[in-house]
Amino acid sequence: MIPLSWYLWLSAALFSVGLFGVLARRNAIAILLAIELMLNAVNINLVAFWRYLTPGQMNGQVFAVIVLAVAAAEVAVGLALVISVYRRRQTVVADELDLLKW
Repeated sequence: MIPLSWYLWLSAALFSVGLFGVLARRNAIAILLAIELMLNAVNINLVAFWRYLTPGQMNGQVFAVIVLAVAAAEVAVGLALVISVYRRRQTVVADELDLLKW
């Protein structure tokens, strides 16, 4: 059986890669992908803790499904915004997106 610490290390590494992607990327689509990596790291944590702490209950799996639903909604809204901005500005570089500035 794989120890819990291995799952936590994997999740921390995946979350770190996602955080680096959010902070270092300029492309809005790459930022959305990095956020998805971070949400998947959270899912790994939820399922790992469920498996090792309360395997008789369904708490971790239910929360993981909720996180997946939120991630799907986030991708749908985010891509819709990116497509709308691209049609208006012809760019998806996050530094050049200043539509909300006065």
